[in-house]
Amino acid sequence: MTGVSHWLRTRIFPAVPDAIRDDFTILRANRIETLTPMLFLMLAATTPTAIYAGVDSVHPVIRIGFPVILAIVGILGFLVLVKNRGRRMSPRRARSMIVEASWISGITGAMCSLWTVTNWLAAPPATHSYYAMIMAMGSLATAYCLSSIRFATFLNLGVGLAPVSFLMLTSGNPPEIAAGTSLVIATLFLLRMVVQQHGQVIDLLQLQRQMRELAHTDPLTGLANRREFDMRLDEEIVAAGPNSHFAIALLDLDGFKPVNDQHGHAIGDLLLCEIAERLRGACGDHAVVARQGGDEFAILVHAGSPLLATSLADHILAALAAPYRIGGRPISVGASIGTANWPEHGTTARKLFEVADAALYAAKAVDRDLPSSVESIGQMA
Repeated sequence: MTGVSHWLRTRIFPAVPDAIRDDFTILRANRIETLTPMLFLMLAATTPTAIYAGVDSVHPVIRIGFPVILAIVGILGFLVLVKNRGRRMSPRRARSMIVEASWISGITGAMCSLWTVTNWLAAPPATHSYYAMIMAMGSLATAYCLSSIRFATFLNLGVGLAPVSFLMLTSGNPPEIAAGTSLVIATLFLLRMVVQQHGQVIDLLQLQRQMRELAHTDPLTGLANRREFDMRLDEEIVAAGPNSHFAIALLDLDGFKPVNDQHGHAIGDLLLCEIAERLRGACGDHAVVARQGGDEFAILVHAGSPLLATSLADHILAALAAPYRIGGRPISVGASIGTANWPEHGTTARKLFEVADAALYAAKAVDRDLPSSVESIGQMA
């Protein structure tokens, strides 16, 4: 029994990968926000006809009170959604909207189902099919609008269609039995489509995430690429306050071309990956490390980072100073680095790059004046 329960749970309610959980939640909430206003209007518009179709012998609380309550819920729901239209959909707001939609739809679905069953039992057999049709149309429309929320879909179809389907299948009337059978089949088909749609949405979001990562990641080293670095630098500038301080560093390898010439590009690529790992280790979560292209790297040290309290160039070059051994071969390569601080050296990305680039080339010029036996490691603040 446990195995069957686990199989059903994983098939019908499969887990959402953590990497796309927020994206998935926001997507579902956006769909609700788009589709449910018309559902609320439809709910309110059917109130007069529901009251008119009610059987006189049914208690007024159910015959009249339930439709009126549903109309109020529909109007208020429509007004709230219209008022919130255009608001930024955060993960927290999306989760709240999903929970509210699930329980409100479940409660209103139960009220509609009770109204339908009560009137069915009180009405002449010749009119039973009308109540079944009203309930079926309302439940299927609700399930479509809430199809992005599996729990809400299952809850509404179960509460809304299970009772009336049971009444139709046990009525002893062949046309009603046939209609009830068709309704059950249509419900199961819709549930199957909801589960399948869920899996397709997850696959799509995972693919989109992979595409975003490829667009902002260097494929060789796994570091951020130039586009990602520029974007993060712009964000840092926008977020910087009057007392904020952050820094960038531009790094260029010295002697990398001879490595490619003597050992081949495959060894050169492995060397770049090793350097990327050392830069990651040196910066940790306190900076963004990017490969600008070729043997050029860039580092963005966030405001508040403990790296700002160190000599940034010395810290980075120390991480690269240890000898390299790639593919069993000792490799000798050095590096030059130039840094620029915000706002001392500039308040725009362009100015910071100009200052850091000038410092980098000044460091490389110093390195060229060193004896050839000395490893090329230079810096310029």
